[in-house]
Amino acid sequence: MSTQLLTYLFVGLSFALYIGIAIWSRAGSTRDFYVAGGGVNPVVNGMATAADWMSAASFISMAGIISFMGRDGSVYLLGWTGGYVLLALLLAPYLRKFGRFTVPDFIGERYYSKVARVVAVVCLIFVSFTYVAGQMRGVGIVFSRFLEVDVTTGVIIGMAVVFMYAVLGGMKGITYTQVAQYCVLIFAYMVPAIFISIMITGNPIPQLGFGSEVADGSGLSVLEKLDGVSKDLGFSAYTEGSKSTIDVFAITAALMFGTAGLPHVLVRFFTVPKVSDARKSAGYALAFIAILYTTAPAVASFARLNLVDTVHNTSYEQAPQWFSNWESTGLVGWEDKNNDGVMQYSAGTDNEVKIDRDIMVLANPEIANLPGWVIALVAAGGVAAALSTAAGLLLVISSSISHDLLKQTLMPKITEKQELLFARMAAAVAVCIAGLFGIYPPAFVAQVVAFAFGLAAASLFPAIVLGIFSKRINKEGAIAGMLMGLIFTFTYIVYFKFAAPELNNADYWLLGISPEGIGLVGMLLNFAAAFTVSRFTAPPPKQVQDLVEDIRIPSGASAASYH
Repeated sequence: MSTQLLTYLFVGLSFALYIGIAIWSRAGSTRDFYVAGGGVNPVVNGMATAADWMSAASFISMAGIISFMGRDGSVYLLGWTGGYVLLALLLAPYLRKFGRFTVPDFIGERYYSKVARVVAVVCLIFVSFTYVAGQMRGVGIVFSRFLEVDVTTGVIIGMAVVFMYAVLGGMKGITYTQVAQYCVLIFAYMVPAIFISIMITGNPIPQLGFGSEVADGSGLSVLEKLDGVSKDLGFSAYTEGSKSTIDVFAITAALMFGTAGLPHVLVRFFTVPKVSDARKSAGYALAFIAILYTTAPAVASFARLNLVDTVHNTSYEQAPQWFSNWESTGLVGWEDKNNDGVMQYSAGTDNEVKIDRDIMVLANPEIANLPGWVIALVAAGGVAAALSTAAGLLLVISSSISHDLLKQTLMPKITEKQELLFARMAAAVAVCIAGLFGIYPPAFVAQVVAFAFGLAAASLFPAIVLGIFSKRINKEGAIAGMLMGLIFTFTYIVYFKFAAPELNNADYWLLGISPEGIGLVGMLLNFAAAFTVSRFTAPPPKQVQDLVEDIRIPSGASAASYH
């Protein structure tokens, strides 16, 4: 059976599975739609959380970034994993104790203000739409290569599938779909990693292969070989970075705190029966996530070695099949600058080969000449990773609009049936907008996602943390902080990425911090504004202070109260 046919088969079967689960678990109430009825098993929720959190950025783009940037790319690895630990240990149990459906719901109740709720909804929409743009782009990239359609058509197909199970099933459908997607994506990530690790190092465990000697008789380790290859091509050593220490710190911190403020991950902890189950599911999710994240550096290094071996100083007429396959998508290309018919891959202006970093994981099996079923499996995994996160994001957008904006603020008299209808309508509109972002993305996948995390760190994270751990922060302080953080960070990103991209370098950045890391500064401004304004305005009411005191004692075995 041809690779193309296998790809259609694997992707088609996975789509049928996802839609079947959505129909089986169709949401019949707002509680089903928002939090899957609140009765999800911790192991199931842990697996669903892992799929929700490991987006197209994790599956498709992260290893590509590390592959091209070397040590500098590790900020994504450190930031995302560190952030998840922060979320799981610091925030999830407390929010679960509070028992609200959505993050704006928590903020609106804690800060006793409809204005605070609406501001939180605005922040959430900014974060979620920025994040979902990267996911839909990931879907488009997968489809453009493996289903041989253009990126736009690929995005539209992805929109249709997400619409089916996100709008029909709500959180209940998404949860069980994400369990299936986790199984697909982790299998798809690990199988080629094991194959390639054996080929390059002789070690079947990628995490160990990463630190082993290359099986070419040179006696060099993988990293030593990479350092030498990178220097020979005019790049800096793979294990050396070019980013400043302040920028590395800022990006890592922004990704960490942004992860801890991501609304689509936080809401997952509202789907389990008890506070103790929230802690358990956080631990399970961390274990499931670790499988991919400990493998990513190995995948990145193997991909880089294979790329150089198969492309550099190779005649274009004898170009490997994978290069021709991806060339048709426009994501790789060759320009013969010296008219010698040979592809030269190097640093600087003499480079003739264009490689989109978002393709590295997807192309890795082809570069390594692995069997067709492995290539098809990776295609299905890439789609699963992107769609799982896209669905979670679309759900929090729709629930925030229907529950927080309409039910709790603008239209309090609507029935549960009407609220559920509005939630589905909001999800449908969100799918369409997300698709447009996927067709016209602002940057490569992981970078778009980094912007989303920066916005989350600058706007939602301080309000959540202060809402749990400070009795003195009032509604005025929270609103001022969220607006300060969001406006500053969004303006900074837009200015350097769109308004004046020619100035997007360290000479013009504030304190030498790039747009990917500016969320840290936005977060600090948020904290400063919240504390300052709260100090000069009235403290929160006594019942709110008592509520905070109660939340801070998360009695592990007790059921959360839904008020």
